[in-house]
Amino acid sequence: MKEKEVSIPSSTTSSTESVMKSEEGKVVEREGWKGTMDFILTCIGYAVGLGNIWRFPYLCYKSGGGAFFIPYVIFLCLCGIPLFFMETVYGQFSSLSPIAIWNISPMFKGVGIGMVIVSGLVCVYYNVIVAWTLYYLFMSFRAVLPWSTCGNWWNTDHCLDVERSVVMAGRNASHDSNSTSLISNLTAGANYTLLGNATWLTGNTSGLIRKEDLISSSEEFWENHVLQLTDGIETLGGLRWQLVITLALAWICVFFCLFKGVAVLGKVMHFCAPFPYLVLLVLLIRGVTLDGAIDGIKFYIIPRWEKLATFQVWGDAALQIFYSVGMAWGGIITMASYNDFKHNVYRDAMLVPFINCGTSIFAGFVIFSILGFMAHETGKSVEDVVTQGPGLTFVAYPEAVSMLPISPLWSVLFFLMLFIIGLDSQFGMFETCLSAFMDEFPKTLRKRRVLVSAIACFIEFLLGLPLITEGGIYVLQIIDWYCASFSLMLISFTECVAIGWVYGVDRFYRDIELMIGYQPNGMWKVAWKYVTPLVILFVWLFSIITLGPVTYGGKAYPEWAVTFGWCLGSVSIIPIPACAIYQLLKADGTFMERLRKITTPSKKWGPRKDEHRQEYLESLEADKVLQTLPMYQTRTVKRNVAEPEAKSFLS
Repeated sequence: MKEKEVSIPSSTTSSTESVMKSEEGKVVEREGWKGTMDFILTCIGYAVGLGNIWRFPYLCYKSGGGAFFIPYVIFLCLCGIPLFFMETVYGQFSSLSPIAIWNISPMFKGVGIGMVIVSGLVCVYYNVIVAWTLYYLFMSFRAVLPWSTCGNWWNTDHCLDVERSVVMAGRNASHDSNSTSLISNLTAGANYTLLGNATWLTGNTSGLIRKEDLISSSEEFWENHVLQLTDGIETLGGLRWQLVITLALAWICVFFCLFKGVAVLGKVMHFCAPFPYLVLLVLLIRGVTLDGAIDGIKFYIIPRWEKLATFQVWGDAALQIFYSVGMAWGGIITMASYNDFKHNVYRDAMLVPFINCGTSIFAGFVIFSILGFMAHETGKSVEDVVTQGPGLTFVAYPEAVSMLPISPLWSVLFFLMLFIIGLDSQFGMFETCLSAFMDEFPKTLRKRRVLVSAIACFIEFLLGLPLITEGGIYVLQIIDWYCASFSLMLISFTECVAIGWVYGVDRFYRDIELMIGYQPNGMWKVAWKYVTPLVILFVWLFSIITLGPVTYGGKAYPEWAVTFGWCLGSVSIIPIPACAIYQLLKADGTFMERLRKITTPSKKWGPRKDEHRQEYLESLEADKVLQTLPMYQTRTVKRNVAEPEAKSFLS
């Protein structure tokens, strides 16, 4: 079938093609969202990740309680929302993924490559975390949670179960660690005696044990059973076959949700996006009814204003914005690229970051209500039981849940919620990688999406295998420590320079007007050109200054491992200068002519559909005419093109 001829560059001959011919001659269009809520639900699921559960509450506690909300919201407004708005705008305008989209300014194509590399690397270890949650979910379907007791093969002589009694593995001997008297039912084979006020526990088979050396049963389950942790990264050990199975299941879930593209993903997100909120609400209702919950919540929200005078608090708040909102990962651009051209992107770009921020705060109430209960039950202060990262998710919280009545039910709900939250973010990152390749090679790959998805999932699964060895968490820590830190800031800064200064905010505003019918407030111009780049530089400097050598559990890494980490972190940055140099060398003319050519939008840049592209080209011609008029310098003149009907912000 012969394509309709139009007076614009044919997109069927380029890598930015949204329409291509299949073998049967049918025209296969680039897919898009089917439902009106698909985009915003997917963005919420993508932005709300595990960091909202295991990092934000800890930062609040460490950084002044409720006082931390102030710098967090400030940086959300100065950096998070402007970048989120920017990425959704040019993603929707071009209907392209992070690499192909840089026809807007070919010199900066390395920015898109860097985004895809970051997402691809994080996908490797993020699904390992999902595999851990899946394993805990399976282990929760038991009458007695396995991490709540001692006496198992993975426990040591220092094990302390949730009933706060010491149980010596294999000896069937127990002792109340808070008691000052000897329990009479100790077996003859293990005579243990408490010295003084229960500071020491001693016996004829294990010697002297300090109370400070006792290890909770949940921690021993995590390190000795789930991970079977080795002494360091030098000894990776063998594969954990249980985790191999859960990792495979996690990737199978990703495949079946993405192999048909966003048509299936949009439907999946109608369940996956709201479900964690339902579980969080149920956990909060249960949590606030527990003894000690109020103390935990007070510890979380009562402001300690003196903390705001420290540089660390402001830096942590700015850094958390990058981790939670999802800028510079490419996922926002990818999700927006499936929008209809006339979709009200302005409204969604304002809503999603605030929903994400609210989720973090809400999750903090859930976490600290349970930690307050845990502190009450163990006789400790909330400060002694609070932690972050895997220590919160796989040690502290499981231990707290095991103290609840009907503990398996709450454990299932908690880990099912974590599993869904992890998959939501994984969907966004992995779709970024898939769409990037398929938009670069549309003729070859787009019609083979199922095969491409299967191969990509299998490759990522193989790359994740070293992370589920007995010492795999040391490797995972390196990737997490270096790959998604300072590189994100440099990518975002370059992105701001490319859009705000090279492409130009005035032209960017006219692109927005073509989509939503009006130009937004002028404050966004100031943010994109000045405020946000300066904030990003501040965050980058803070991350570099505070990023020490990688550690795990207090263990230092050898020099070669630290060097490997820095190399991994630099992989996503190298394409930025490399692509710029390549584009400069490839172009013709003098140096300035080449520079002008690679910083000017190519002929392939513009909306996907013919009618919108024609409108865009007509607007460019009208702008050229207007720029010759004297009054163009002082006031806005209506362009001689068909303007869409103006819509309200919420339309």
